[in-house]
Order: sequence, then C-alpha cells, then structure tokens
Amino acid sequence: GAGSPVTRLAPTGVAPAAGALRWELPGWAGSVDLLLIATPDGTEPGLSLLAEQAYRRGCTVVAVAPAGCPLSESVNAAHGLFIPMATAPYDQDEPLAGAAPGVLWALLTPLLVLLDRTALLDAPPEAVEKIADRLDRIAERCGPAIVTYSNPAKTLAAELADSLPVIWTEGTSAGPAGRRFAAALAELSGTPAVVADLPEALAAHTALLAGRLAAGADPDDFFRDRVEEAPALHARVVLLRDRPSGGLTAAPNARELALSHDTPMSELEPEAGGELETLAELIAITDFAAVYLALASGA
Repeated sequence: GAGSPVTRLAPTGVAPAAGALRWELPGWAGSVDLLLIATPDGTEPGLSLLAEQAYRRGCTVVAVAPAGCPLSESVNAAHGLFIPMATAPYDQDEPLAGAAPGVLWALLTPLLVLLDRTALLDAPPEAVEKIADRLDRIAERCGPAIVTYSNPAKTLAAELADSLPVIWTEGTSAGPAGRRFAAALAELSGTPAVVADLPEALAAHTALLAGRLAAGADPDDFFRDRVEEAPALHARVVLLRDRPSGGLTAAPNARELALSHDTPMSELEPEAGGELETLAELIAITDFAAVYLALASGA
C-alpha cells in the first residue's frame, strides 16, 4: 500500500554477467527500510556490496539465495537474515536461469511468508498451501505424460510454433504473468514476444496486427520450397486474463480486433481463487508452454 512503498533496484553494468552488475540504494534509504534480495546465483559481488551498503545505512537486510554462496556471508556480516533457497537434488550443481521453472517459487515463497509475518502482504500459511495445491493440479494437467489435446500448455506451445506471440493481459494477476511469459519465451526458447495490458493494447498493437505480421499479409505460397524456405512469421494473440473487478472487461473488443485482422487467438483464464492462486496458475501453465516450445525448437 501507500504506507509501504516498494522500489525495485535495477542493476547497472556493462554486461549481464554476475561480476559486472552493480546495485545502488536510493538516497532516501535508511533505518526504517527493508532490503530484500532474491537471487538463484548468490555469487554476484554487487549484491554483497549492496548488503554492506544497506548495513551502513541501517537498513534491515533479508536475502534468499543458494546455501553457502558468498552472499550469505555478506548478509550474516550485516546482521541480516539469510534464507537458503530450496533446490531439487538434480539442481545442486546446475546453474539456474532466472526464467527456469521452479526458481520463481523457490525464491518467492520465503518472501511471501516473511511479508505476511510483517503485515506487508496478506499471505497466511493457508494461502501458501492453496498456491502449492494449485501448482500441483497444474503439474498434473500439463505434465509431459498428458496428451496435447487435453494439455493446455502443450496446446499453447503448438499454437505458438512459427508465430510471434502478442501477449495481452487483463487483471491484477495476468499482468505480471504475461511479462514473465514473454521473458521465459525469450530466455528458454529464443522466441520474441510483445506484451501489453488491456485496454491499452488495443490501440498499441492495432498497427502490428494490420502490418506484415498479420495472418493475411503474406498468404502461404503454394510453390514455396518447404524444406529450404521457412514459413512467414505471423502474429498470434495470447490473452491472459483473470476475473476483472466490477465486471468491466475489454476481452470482447480484443477478440473482435483479432478477428477483424484474421489473427488467431489463444486464451487462458484461471479458476476462481485469490490473486496469488490465479497468478500461480497463469505462471505455471505459461512456464510449461515455454519449456515445451523450447524442446520443440531444439533450443
């Protein structure tokens, strides 16, 4: 809320390598502020320097990272709280990508519990259990053994093959899920995607759907060499939405816009539940889809 503003600290540096990144506290940060650090790596010197800087400013430091990493020593030296990140046995010696499935919840779950204990977020133990149950159900529906026609993640991956995903989101949970989906597509499968929130997306992407990426802009050439020549890339809308408050929705206009440009559309809408549950469902299905697309493309 307004009484507890959250500021994301973006890194600076000449490269995305762990040793090249640096973070700086804002000038106003002081003894009444809490610094939260979450990383699947923990070897970043810049994060250790950030923890030391926070200690000098009097900030409380909490970090979630792999056990035994250099960051843990810096947090302990700053009299902060270090929480070892949970990992699967086969992940112990594998470098984890930021978009890797499972990493998000391994980092986020301890922070949800902490923020609930400090009354900054409503995430009691029963809410966390509901998130886990929802993720289990999605894993059962979207697992590798489930055939495509009854597997929403495999279906979405198949629909996005040779397409440019145009991700439209509507609702509190759908926005972050859509942005993560775009990042996962790029990082895991090398698939570019664009993302925007409804209703702004209807204006922002109208020209995109009407241009050379439109489904009807470059009809398939009957004489095209299907071995030597790749098919033309066309847009496909992916609508992620949860139930909007007040019943106001731009989804009908979104469908009409896509239809008017002969653009196919995929839709995902989670089951009813709390915001964290619906967020978990959307992220889980799209994570599975990004992995299946990566496997299909050989990335």
